[in-house]
Amino acid sequence: MDITRFPRRHYTCGITPIEKLERFSQALGVAGLTVYIKRDDQLGLTGHGNKTRKLEFLVADALTQGADTLITCGGVQSNHCRLTLAAAVKEGLHCRLVLVESTAGAYRPDGGGNVLLYHLLGVEKIITVPWGTDLPEALKQAATEASAEGRKPYVIPLGGSNPLGVLGYIACAEEIVAHHLNIHHIVLPVGSAGTLAGLLLGLRGHGRSIPVTGMSVLNPRDRAEATAMSLVQATAAFLGIETPVSGNDVVCLDDYLGEGYTLPTDGMIEAVRLLARTEGILLDPTYTGKAMAGLIDLARQGHFKKGQNVLFLHTGGTPGLYARPEIFSRRKAGSSHPPAHS
Repeated sequence: MDITRFPRRHYTCGITPIEKLERFSQALGVAGLTVYIKRDDQLGLTGHGNKTRKLEFLVADALTQGADTLITCGGVQSNHCRLTLAAAVKEGLHCRLVLVESTAGAYRPDGGGNVLLYHLLGVEKIITVPWGTDLPEALKQAATEASAEGRKPYVIPLGGSNPLGVLGYIACAEEIVAHHLNIHHIVLPVGSAGTLAGLLLGLRGHGRSIPVTGMSVLNPRDRAEATAMSLVQATAAFLGIETPVSGNDVVCLDDYLGEGYTLPTDGMIEAVRLLARTEGILLDPTYTGKAMAGLIDLARQGHFKKGQNVLFLHTGGTPGLYARPEIFSRRKAGSSHPPAHS
């Protein structure tokens, strides 16, 4: 599966490591199970995270087209928006963001976490829209406005999840295959589903039948799986190949989503604390914390066999920790959920 023919920027020096989580694995209390972690929280650009891989292809295309302004969308505490802005800064481009508020007034210019970074990085304009807004249409309107001002905008969809962005995780799959580690299962968070789609295409394209379980943090299972499969098919068509991924390959559990996107769960809090206190590695409360909660629960249920190696894909997002410190400093397991801010 050749992706070298596509223009690509390079924002990371080398490849991200795979680490063995010895103390974390012991703390799980599941005999014979070893958990590894792929550190995509160490990818390049400000604050790091999985969207960097997608942006390497998307921004290269924007530059090829002569764009001078990147426009994208996400939640108020969007890691994708932060990284798109960072890529724009790196390339000397302007950047405008469409932020979705889950509740009225959720976006505050003086907010912490990613909001602080938007302004520190010099975002040109922030447009806020309510939850349920037609985001492709909102992005189109933002691009029309930029064009009217004499700009050459380039629109990047939610999460960078289109066939070009998916190439980033085909590249990640190639890194995993090249590591020659005997992995029996892979677990990762799923939002806009581009990461899962690319990983499956890359693994199956290299003849690897490793089961991959996505933990949905945004949508119900049926919608998450349909989105991922649609991206798989669209990307295969984009590459001009027959898809090596079957419908049975696409698994997105919604058991660990809780009450909704960005809303904390007790399992997420336990997972974030456990990895921090055993390995000194930070997860985030929206994506990786919930995905790791799923891995922990599946392990305790006996889903993984004795002697297996499970790889967790760390997609980054740790600036989100600093937007909601009260989740970890005040809330104890079993207490009520605080309101969402993004």
